[in-house]
Amino acid sequence: MQCRFCNTELEHIFIDLVNSPASNSFLSPEQLNEPEVFYPLKVYTCHQCFLVQVDECKKSDAIFNSDYAYFSSYSSSWLQHAKKYTGMMIERFGFNEQSQVIEIASNDGYLLQYFKEKNIPVMGIEPTANTAEVAIGKGIKTIVEFFGTELADRLSGHWEVKADLLLGNNVLAHVPDIVDFVAGMKIILADTGVITMEFPHLVQLIDNNQFDTIYHEHFSYLSFTTVKKIFESQDLVLFDVDEISTHGGSLRIYAKHKDDLSKEVSASVEILLKKEQAKGISDLRYYENFQQKALEVKLDLISFLTAQKKEGKRVAAYGAAAKGNTLLNYCGIKNDLVEYVVDANPHKQDKYLPASHIPVVREETLKTGKPDYVIILPWNLKDEVMGQLAYIRDWGGRFVVPVPKLELI
Repeated sequence: MQCRFCNTELEHIFIDLVNSPASNSFLSPEQLNEPEVFYPLKVYTCHQCFLVQVDECKKSDAIFNSDYAYFSSYSSSWLQHAKKYTGMMIERFGFNEQSQVIEIASNDGYLLQYFKEKNIPVMGIEPTANTAEVAIGKGIKTIVEFFGTELADRLSGHWEVKADLLLGNNVLAHVPDIVDFVAGMKIILADTGVITMEFPHLVQLIDNNQFDTIYHEHFSYLSFTTVKKIFESQDLVLFDVDEISTHGGSLRIYAKHKDDLSKEVSASVEILLKKEQAKGISDLRYYENFQQKALEVKLDLISFLTAQKKEGKRVAAYGAAAKGNTLLNYCGIKNDLVEYVVDANPHKQDKYLPASHIPVVREETLKTGKPDYVIILPWNLKDEVMGQLAYIRDWGGRFVVPVPKLELI
């Protein structure tokens, strides 16, 4: 396999999580008796540009299809994040009724709805038809296609559309051809336009043992150092960066055209580059031993669950998140150790997790079943979840957070 940015032959394995189905491929009851397709989940580090990347075994159009079950609007904290972002962008860059905001991977309109409320023209680009349909129902114009240079050429050429603000949250890591994706952004960015992209920070993944954020939808695992190189290869300059708390620690980057002199490069760019270099981001030794750290979580979680089973305790989980499926499938956990998982998304309810076949249920099941332990699979939302489910303490229930290490709360 060659690096998807610099074409270097990949030799160094970052982690091997063996085989699993695509993490959002939930099963209907009828599908439980059908064979599932498992794909290798092996991740490499490029020793030339240090892009960490999964081998592309499952094509993106097979992952992000009309059955895609992730709807952004079912997380209240994520909606708050989107609303806050909207206000920040308007205040900083002065977007108004004459501006054009375009979001790539706009999902169900969770973010663009806040720009629309301010009468700022919006357009979404979203390849999953079922989530796009929800956005369209909110009055948000949405193009149901994958984004790249081909679509960008049509937008800027035939439709003469240019973005004053071009944004994408948690999409940069999801594209198999990251160079074509960034090249497409350059094509539809207005001369003095701004790009913002948010993505989980590779440093946080390594330092906090977030191996469960690795799944087939995530083709790349990104450092600021490497992303800067990718954008510069397409004559785009990163002029600012924010370190934010979402998804266990993410970056929000700001990009402009190379010849756009209207925006100065912030000191935060050099500060973060130096911080990453101090961590060893350009040294292969920094990427070693990650496999062992993941194995320790696996062994601890299996030991905990088998001990509870022997004692007759009941264990459920909350949040049918992609990261949860990576964790459960890497650990080999089935529905004999975890009875069910609660999720607020009706598109996941009454289905089953891939491979583990753990049923996805409504919150009422938790209240009537009264399990002894609830595993919080989306650990990045643990405060939100613990607040929502605080009532489990009424019957002596406890929360379990498995990553970065097993913790009982």
